Amino acid sequence: MRISKVEAIPYAIPYRKPLRFASGEVHTAEHVLVRVHTDEGLVGVADAPPRPFTYGETQASVRAVIDELFAPALLGESPLARQRWHAKLHRTVGNPVAKAALDIAAWDVIGQSAGLPVTALLGGYTDRLRVAHMVGFAEPAKMVAEARRFRDEYGITTFKVKVGRRPAELDIAACRALREGLGDEAELYIDGNRGWSASESARALRMMADLDLAFAEELNPADDVLGRRWLVSRCPIPFVADESASKPAEVARELLGGSATAISIKTARTGFTDSQRVLHLCEGLGAEVVLGNQIDGQLGTAASVVFGAAFAGTARRAAELSNFLDMSDDLLTEPLRIEGGTLLAPSAPGLGVVIDEDKLAHYRLD
Repeated sequence: MRISKVEAIPYAIPYRKPLRFASGEVHTAEHVLVRVHTDEGLVGVADAPPRPFTYGETQASVRAVIDELFAPALLGESPLARQRWHAKLHRTVGNPVAKAALDIAAWDVIGQSAGLPVTALLGGYTDRLRVAHMVGFAEPAKMVAEARRFRDEYGITTFKVKVGRRPAELDIAACRALREGLGDEAELYIDGNRGWSASESARALRMMADLDLAFAEELNPADDVLGRRWLVSRCPIPFVADESASKPAEVARELLGGSATAISIKTARTGFTDSQRVLHLCEGLGAEVVLGNQIDGQLGTAASVVFGAAFAGTARRAAELSNFLDMSDDLLTEPLRIEGGTLLAPSAPGLGVVIDEDKLAHYRLD
């Protein structure tokens, strides 16, 4: 079985409401659908969600690097020869989302060829994950109302709260309102998207010390090397590296350098192959992990739950799997469903999802 064609299809689907956070805001899912075809007729799929404010990739750049560099490197290769063609992809620096989508699509082909779900091939630890919901910037009352709706409709009790605004009192008030509005049974953690300085972050953490926060994520930039280490050494809760740990070498740097004590794994930027490396590195060093979200649609969310359900480490905590609910539409024939606060991993071979060709024709931009 050989790779015979690679497609990079740009599409755009509006969100019902914009998601706002310290490093930017998103109004429309301007993603790229990646398809890997084989000479045996199997087709693997994956979603590439560019985030220019985080990794520098755009929809146009993802499509260009796949069409011009990565697709030619993959043609004629076996989907199973991941280490060989990964070495070819890594000759080009950056472009994590494009590389990750190709990796996930290849795993989809491998699963289909074996007649097994990728979750089983990766590890098969469980068949579902608990779900966490991300709450973006808004007035405190609106943030509480959104969290309550997701709790009441979907059974979600873990919430990631976006922070990083100035003055920090805006976010402190929002977190306090969420704790009061959701009660002690809700799990809350915060994500600053590098919006504060180290001293602002330390002050905010002191002012929220009574809110029983589970994690703090990327409160200040990792490039603020001494400030970040100073902050993490004083942080009373696990400090999660996300944007600053986008590949295994960065994970090692952040953990061993004292700039983080936990890691966010996002299959949208490390695929399945490098996400395994990140997870195993964290397990070896005794660092906790959180399964993150890159404002994924249903296809990206399916990849996340497929990976997360495969391992004990990623299944331990609630995973960020609900942002697709904010999209006005999606591309799958069978929508994902969050029920009782959990999301099932697809059980069909491969990723276990099918693209709705009519919807793709409607939303594609090429």
